[in-house]
Amino acid sequence: MTNNEGQLNSGVRPPVVVVLGHVDHGKTRLLDTIRKTNVAEKESGGITQHIGAYQIDMSKFRNVEIPQKITFLDTPGHEAFTAIRSRGAKVADIAVLVVAADESVKPQTKEAIKIIKSEGIPFVVAINKIDKEGANVQKVKQDLATEDVLVEDWGGKVPVVEISAKAGKNISELLDMILLVAEIEELKEDLSKPAEGVIIESHLDKQRGYVVTALVQKGILSLGDWFVAGKTVGKIKSMDDFLGRPVNEARPSQPITLTGWSEVPDTGAHFIASYSKSEADELAESNKGIDLAPLFSFLSEISDSDSSFTESFGEQRKKTYNLILKADVRSSLEAIDSSLRAIKSEDVRCNIVGYDIGDITENDVKTAIATKSDIIGFRVGVGQSVGRLAEKEGVKVQTFDVIYELIETIRKNMAALLQPEVAKIQLGKLKVLAVFKQSAKSQIFGGKVMSGKAVRGVLGEASRNDSIIASGKIGQLQHNKEDLTEVKEGLEAGIRLDIIPNQPFAEVSVGDILEIYEEQKTARNL
Repeated sequence: MTNNEGQLNSGVRPPVVVVLGHVDHGKTRLLDTIRKTNVAEKESGGITQHIGAYQIDMSKFRNVEIPQKITFLDTPGHEAFTAIRSRGAKVADIAVLVVAADESVKPQTKEAIKIIKSEGIPFVVAINKIDKEGANVQKVKQDLATEDVLVEDWGGKVPVVEISAKAGKNISELLDMILLVAEIEELKEDLSKPAEGVIIESHLDKQRGYVVTALVQKGILSLGDWFVAGKTVGKIKSMDDFLGRPVNEARPSQPITLTGWSEVPDTGAHFIASYSKSEADELAESNKGIDLAPLFSFLSEISDSDSSFTESFGEQRKKTYNLILKADVRSSLEAIDSSLRAIKSEDVRCNIVGYDIGDITENDVKTAIATKSDIIGFRVGVGQSVGRLAEKEGVKVQTFDVIYELIETIRKNMAALLQPEVAKIQLGKLKVLAVFKQSAKSQIFGGKVMSGKAVRGVLGEASRNDSIIASGKIGQLQHNKEDLTEVKEGLEAGIRLDIIPNQPFAEVSVGDILEIYEEQKTARNL
């Protein structure tokens, strides 16, 4: 720990900025442009992986001595990451709302506005793609006004900057505006003990163990500090800045990666530093009663004590699809969790046998064998030995890089457990005129095709007084003692109707009507 206990530094801390907006409106391009433009080439070459946050210093490019840093949180863009984007807004000081000039306000734009307003954080509108054909800046401002967002040149208080992230146009002006908003907010640097912050992201590194991206919000976090996040206790073994460079301490608004975790903490969890392991253990113990809802809890098995309830509502009659999920980072698991909640079915359920971050392992395959589960991975690897074991044991392993494809596959795998929908396609009707022979396996009779046609190999139902007395398959079809594949309307035919197990098969009599049909099976969808 540092020696600043009780000290409140009056210095200004960098603003933490989150970029929100509709998918494909240019959020990622904007963040990439800002990073490439404002991080020196020799430094950017040191970025070995994306950690979900980075920091720029505008003073380097303005020839001023006072640091003018801005921290950006890079939140995933597509709709499955709603909860993550919301959490990003909760830890941010300022939001940038990106709206494409050619598409204007879209559903995720409205969602982002809702998040920003609910969190009460100041924001800047960045109207992007102003150089694209079909761009209409005034329409964007008008549509924003409809959502109760009045930009400054429309009589409101929300700053707006027209940009092209692709061309790098007006990016400096946008950053200037962010710094101006931050200045108005008077963001102070709190260095009082203990250091605190929030978990942004986490992943499993084969060499380093669990690696966590964190954002320091208060105090000074130092190498060797003990820390607690929920029920997880750890000691900082290494601390790197967003460029992957080792650092000994981190101050408020600084994004860092930490190792030394005993297990992966929840994304979005609050962490706090401690003076000792015993203090950290005590704090973790006190956090046990404050537990966030675990991932996939809605899919877990209902307890035996609820069996009467499940019987009443048919839960026990549901088909069950067992699944093991592996993902690259914790937030990916959260996004999958969120998307699976949208799958509703009265006939089939998904049982998440296990989930974790990191590559698919032999232990995952062994668990899948024991539980008769499939394994699905998101942006993870499958070693050759793991693949061979899975193939040998008949374990289905699938990996994806696109979350929509993963969810759609789970839907299809669940639907595959259901009986297909069967439609009866009527082909013709025959009136029985003579009965020749009956055995335990079939009966032979003749008649006249009244409508449509009789077809060999399809199904037939004999009825009497509108009641079905026999069902079977037309195993043989003749006309004038010649075997045919079909006999048309108006002609006489001899039929051998073969028994189908568990179907009615009473003796057919003269005058009965045979309905000739085929079944069309359609796979069920969820």
